[in-house]
Amino acid sequence: MSQTTAPTAKKRGVFAWALWDWGTQPYYTVVTTFVFAVYLTGSAFAGDGDPNWPSRAWAIATIVGSVVIAVLAPVLGQSGDRTGHTVRDLRFMTWAIAGITAALYFVAPDPAYLLLGLALFTLGTIIGEIASVNYNALIDRVSDEKNFGKVSGFGWGMGYIGGILVLLVILVVFILPEQAPFGIETSDMRVRAAMVLCGVWTLIFTIPIFVRVKDRAPLAAAPRVGVVESYKQVFATIRRLWGTQRHTVYFLIASAVYRDGLAGVFSFGAIIAATSYGFTTTEIIYFGAAANLIAGLVTMAFGLLDDKIGPKIVILICLGTLVVSELVIFFAHQPGFALHDGDAGYDAAVAGQGHLLFWVVGLVASSVCGPAQAAGRSFLARNIPEGHSGEIFGLYATTGRAVSFLSPLLVLITISIGSAVVGGQAAAQHWAAIGLALLLVVGAGLLLPVKERRSLD
Repeated sequence: MSQTTAPTAKKRGVFAWALWDWGTQPYYTVVTTFVFAVYLTGSAFAGDGDPNWPSRAWAIATIVGSVVIAVLAPVLGQSGDRTGHTVRDLRFMTWAIAGITAALYFVAPDPAYLLLGLALFTLGTIIGEIASVNYNALIDRVSDEKNFGKVSGFGWGMGYIGGILVLLVILVVFILPEQAPFGIETSDMRVRAAMVLCGVWTLIFTIPIFVRVKDRAPLAAAPRVGVVESYKQVFATIRRLWGTQRHTVYFLIASAVYRDGLAGVFSFGAIIAATSYGFTTTEIIYFGAAANLIAGLVTMAFGLLDDKIGPKIVILICLGTLVVSELVIFFAHQPGFALHDGDAGYDAAVAGQGHLLFWVVGLVASSVCGPAQAAGRSFLARNIPEGHSGEIFGLYATTGRAVSFLSPLLVLITISIGSAVVGGQAAAQHWAAIGLALLLVVGAGLLLPVKERRSLD
């Protein structure tokens, strides 16, 4: 390849790589955060029982998925390094994500379908996380140490912008029209039909990465090994890192905690908006579109900053902003925020104040989640031994999932405490903000003593 064509080819590779984030974003934006999560934790799935039960069940499902991911991620990531089939494996998992997303159409608004919805969500989360290990491992094929931050931020930003567009399409096609296409009338059918659209979106927009980025042979001949031997090699890698790159191990531990806090913000933010601040499905989609636009632009900008000041400072800035935001969400909340017109005690001025507060604070919080995630990826990419990308990013996923019970557990505990304080039939989901803030503080504290590679060279 000539010197004149190489940069262009590399840029095309970056764009194709980043489109995977764009293509799979519906699962995280629409399913996990703004639409399906709100739908499945709604009153239709509670029946005559505790209105907070669907939210608790969602937390339990998150814990189950996290345990499975923690067990599988490092071994499957290591397998990609050994066989050289990282792209092939990513393709199959991407197709599975698309199919599972579309299958959410079959989750009808009835307590009897709560288990089906949770099962599909959990399976999709497991496959999505393992797919992300392979996707992250490909970053060194489209970038290098000089621009890891820029490329990582661009990929995460593309994901956010893709999330905006898919939310707007859902809004225009399924939510706002009086007459939705295909004879769809009820609100639940509009949500379910949107899941099919999201599955098709994933199939189409992930095609470029499989065209532009190809599998390559492993650096050295590596025979197939069994599960037990795979775990032996994982522990050998950890021992090697402890002896030669100890601060990378420290980072894996610290990032596990703060990333679980970020996951909690994503998973429960829209639920808090709906149940404790009275947002309708349409308002949540509007908020999600605005949040993704701001987050996408800020993440790309912070990617440039990452390469200049280092990912650690970027992460600490983001975590501090999130802690303040979560505390405001909790302490500023009033019971009237969750009421709708027609409810007993409804006050339009109070409800409006709640909506404005959540819009402002929620947008600030949303803007810094992406930069923290992208900076974490670039931090690790700078410290990976050659030929071990899949394995190390597998460890990154595993350490995160090994403690990923913390976020849903703290949410479960704080919602339960809040429910006892405000009364069993009143919404108490905003109490989750206290648990999330605590987790983010602990993560930031663990990150403070970690040294970046540039400070060790």
